[in-house]
Order: sequence, then structure tokens, then C-alpha cells
Amino acid sequence: MDMERRGPAELVMAAAVARRHYLAGRSKIEIADELGISRFKVARLLDFARERGMVRIEIVAEGDIDLDRSARLQETFGLRHALVVDGTGLDFRTLSEHLGEATSRLLGEIMVESDVLGLPWARSIDILTKSLRHLPRVDVVQLCGAMEVPGVNSSAVDIVRRAAQVTGGSASIFHAALLLDDEVAASSLRRERLVAHGLAQAARATKAVVGIGTWAPGLSTIYDAVSPADREEARAAGVVGEIAGRFFDDDGHLIEPPLSQRIITIGAEEFRAIPEVIGIVSGRPKARAVAAALRGGLVNALVVDVVQCDALLADPGPWVTPSTAQPAIRSGSGGVRAAAD
Repeated sequence: MDMERRGPAELVMAAAVARRHYLAGRSKIEIADELGISRFKVARLLDFARERGMVRIEIVAEGDIDLDRSARLQETFGLRHALVVDGTGLDFRTLSEHLGEATSRLLGEIMVESDVLGLPWARSIDILTKSLRHLPRVDVVQLCGAMEVPGVNSSAVDIVRRAAQVTGGSASIFHAALLLDDEVAASSLRRERLVAHGLAQAARATKAVVGIGTWAPGLSTIYDAVSPADREEARAAGVVGEIAGRFFDDDGHLIEPPLSQRIITIGAEEFRAIPEVIGIVSGRPKARAVAAALRGGLVNALVVDVVQCDALLADPGPWVTPSTAQPAIRSGSGGVRAAAD
């Protein structure tokens, strides 16, 4: 007789099996011995209990971290780590602080003393470093220059020094703007001894935490700082987002529009070589850029809010796992300029 048509005695039996298995932690063999039935019938009763709705399996939140969404996000995109923070009803600053605190806890868990932490200038990273606690003794390196943004008083140097004070390791810094007015000035600055040394040290990073910008007003500090002609030229080259001053397209390929020649940041190959890159991001408008960064393997871990998570899960689209992503670095014209192994 079909399980669905069985009477109350069978329903009670299914409930008894479910209680022993899920609440008391009994194995299927133990339950079979206790109830005098076969372990195959125990398995069928457990399946029936779940299908009938007698058993509801729920993954609950831990503090402000939504564990169910975090697990789904990690599994969907093959991420090393994923944390989804419930920021319901929070303003941008408070939400950023919660994301920073979650990232701090993650770093405290996954970093070891042989690591080198790479940090770029970004508003989210500035907030993160004010939340850092209990990290192992690791060196901290600066990944790029800094921008002047209203309401943000920290430079890239401040960010790196603040993090190094927490870790107790060394701070590799250089004083430079992220964006310069022309290519000649940027080229000259890159050749300065301290800047060249700092950019070389950035290649030591084994873990990095980055913000992800979308090429749109209010969603990228670089976009807001350049001229309309620069914005359109970058868009025409395929730019959809940027990380640490490195531009990328919808496929997650690093690309170099003319504007990139005015940026002081870690080299493309060096950025690609960082084993673990954690992106901090919130809000639905950045979902396209985040998906592209995932698609190209530019980040392989995420700390996001519920809104960003749901946007990614609603339309994951075609994407490439970080382990198989093609690390091509393309020029603004679309030709492949270089490729890392």
C-alpha cells in the first residue's frame, strides 16, 4: 500500500522514527533494532516524514549572519567563503559597519601567521579596518593609491597602518593618489622609489579584502571623479566595474581602457595571483558587477547583505568558477594584452 494512503498507526510510526533520528540522534540501524523493523523501512519512513511535512529542516541565523543564505551563496558560486549579513532597516553606514565586523571575524578565523593581508583604498575597507579584532601576526600591504572623498578622512596609508596595528605585523605603505590627471604624471609617480617599492610589496599578498565598484554614478569613486568623456570611453571599452582601481568587463576579464594609465595600483598579473580575494559589497545596484567579478574569478569569497545575496541568487546566470576562470587581461580595444598562467 502506498505510504500516502496509510492510516494513523503508520503516521505515528513515521513520527516516532523521525523523533528518534532527528531529536535523539539515533542511527537508522539503532532505530530499526529498537522498533523491530528493517533499516530500509526506517529510511522510507524518514523520507515520508520529510515529504509529508512532519519534519521541517531549518537553518537558523547566527547573530546577524544569515546561515542559510550564506550556505546557498557559497554553494551556488563555488566560493571559498560566503557571509550574508541581515541589514534589514539599517542605514548605509551602520550596514557597512556590520559587514566590516563580519569580515573581521572571518579574517580572524581563516588567516594564519604566514599570510600577508592586502588592502586597497575603499570606503568599505576604511570601515572594515575600524572593526578589526584578534588577528594573527601578519604583515599588511597597500594595494593602490587613495582618493579624496567627502566624509572619508582616511588615506590608503591610514587603512594599512590601522590594520597592521591590530595584527602586530609590518605595514608596507606608499603615498600616492589612486587617480592622476594625466598619464605622464602617473608614469612618473610609478617610477618613484618608494611607490615602486610599495607596488612591488603588494605582490606579497596572500589574502586581500576589496570593495567592488559598479561603473555608474554613486557606485564607484573613480566613476564619480572622472570626466563624462572618460566615463563614456571606459564604458565603450566594456567596463562594468572596478576593484582596487583595476577595471573589468561583464565576463570578469581585467581590461585596460585609456583611463587605467592614470591609475596607481597593483599590477593586473599580481592581483590575479592573490590566492584569496574577499569582496565586501551591499545593495542590489551592484549585483551586475559582483556577478561579473565572480564569473571571472576576481573574487572567490564574499561578505554581502541580504539584498545583494538575493539579487545574485535570483539570476546567477552563466558564470565560470574561480578555478577555471580565464585570467586574460584585455586592452580597451578588446585584444588580449597578457595572460597569467
